[in-house]
Amino acid sequence: MGSAAAATTEFTGLVNTLIILLLVATGVALITRRLHIPYVVGLVVAGLAITKQALPGTIGLNPDLILNLFLPILIFEAAINTDFSRLRSTVKPIALLAGPGVLLAASITAALLQAGLGMAWITAAATGVILTITDTVSVIVAFREVPVPGRLATIVEGESLFNDGIALVLLSLIATFHTQGTVTPTAALSQLLVAFVGGGLVGLGLGYLCVGLFSQLDDALSDLLLTVAVSLGTFQLGQALGVSGAIAVVVTGLVIGNLGFSRTSASTRVTLLNFWEYAGFGVNTFIFLLVGIEVNLGTLWYTIPAALFAILAYQIGRICSIYPLVALLNFFDRPIPLRWQHVLILGNVKGSLSMALAVSLPLTLPGRPEVIALVYSAVLLSLIGQGLALPRLVKQLNLSPISPLRQHIETLQLNLISSKAAQQELNSLLESGSLPKSLYEELFAAYQARIATSERELRDLYNQRSDIAPDPVEQGYLDSLRRRLFLAEKGAVRRAARKGLLPDDLAQSYVSELNEKLMTLKDE
Repeated sequence: MGSAAAATTEFTGLVNTLIILLLVATGVALITRRLHIPYVVGLVVAGLAITKQALPGTIGLNPDLILNLFLPILIFEAAINTDFSRLRSTVKPIALLAGPGVLLAASITAALLQAGLGMAWITAAATGVILTITDTVSVIVAFREVPVPGRLATIVEGESLFNDGIALVLLSLIATFHTQGTVTPTAALSQLLVAFVGGGLVGLGLGYLCVGLFSQLDDALSDLLLTVAVSLGTFQLGQALGVSGAIAVVVTGLVIGNLGFSRTSASTRVTLLNFWEYAGFGVNTFIFLLVGIEVNLGTLWYTIPAALFAILAYQIGRICSIYPLVALLNFFDRPIPLRWQHVLILGNVKGSLSMALAVSLPLTLPGRPEVIALVYSAVLLSLIGQGLALPRLVKQLNLSPISPLRQHIETLQLNLISSKAAQQELNSLLESGSLPKSLYEELFAAYQARIATSERELRDLYNQRSDIAPDPVEQGYLDSLRRRLFLAEKGAVRRAARKGLLPDDLAQSYVSELNEKLMTLKDE
């Protein structure tokens, strides 16, 4: 009886703690909105003001919870909202920055930490990898406050999608070296290939299986349960098979978001996207609050000098990886403007995953307690310092000035997208017998008139602009639209060639022409 009563008391304390944290998060949201500061920064500061002793229940930053529950949710939510057509157009810079870029930045950071702080090499290597991971949440928050080119946002989001998986695999290699004493280059390369290729195949298999189930269900609640099960199950299956669970979740999310959601009705898509937006927001809320609660103010103050050096080290690593690799990229892909490269460096903010990985380091790693304190302090200073400065710095770069004409075009596009989505939902309601045909015809006609008006205005604007020299910014926006069309053409031609509908030589010639056209287009 005593143990049962103690368990009940512990559970009640945990529930009360969660309620308190939710109320704190609500208050932080109100205050940060009034003060115009990033929400995640406010959460960490609020967490610092809360001590574990002040909470009715025991709660902490459990690395297993973050890696097995929070991480799949965050990755899946980001993946389903990633437009594959844009991701495909930026695959070269993403692959370069998330692959060789992470290796180069982590190596330079580790070397500086070993030389400057006297860490053991194995400890410096693990810390360098942990501090190479970028917190996407803070960067995307800045992008929402300040308009940036779509291609730049896609590169940032795509790199963060894949570099988490790469960092996890690298840490696994370091842990293997630490426990076994040695790892041959062949074994390390084979482990990397198995992790990424295997993770990609697992993600593709489960993603396409889920797409087939979407076609059969088309019920918001059933689809919601399916996506939750698939996102968490994919990560666990990847871990069990010895491949990268993070990469598997990324691929599954991309397949479901770009193919699966198209098999559902508009209302179901809205329900799914809203749920995952809330899930991602809730997970980040608890992670950043727990970051603040876990950090001891005395330890933070003591480790500030070392943390500032660590920030300098990983920023140098980022600089030495971004500028040279992007210069190399310019030889075989569309150039990335210098101001964009500045954003890739300024947005190198650390976050919750770095802290979770620090806690999950092997217990026998030399200097493990000091590494955890160092990473916690560096993350906190990075969130507050870089997180607050990032929106202002991005705004000063003036990356994407918006003209009145572009705003008008985007409004017309909004009308088209929303009206056609509403017509699709009307068709679904009519087919299911939920809507009288007379009311369907009246509402459908109203939306059709709205569509016709928007299309006519867009056509008139395009015809007017073809007679005058275009503004450089507006030309970049139009080129981004043409890029999407050219990419769609490439995909259709390649599919037709694979099915034998077109001769390979004809298809290849047409794809080459499209590639030349893509190279001439200007970035947004």
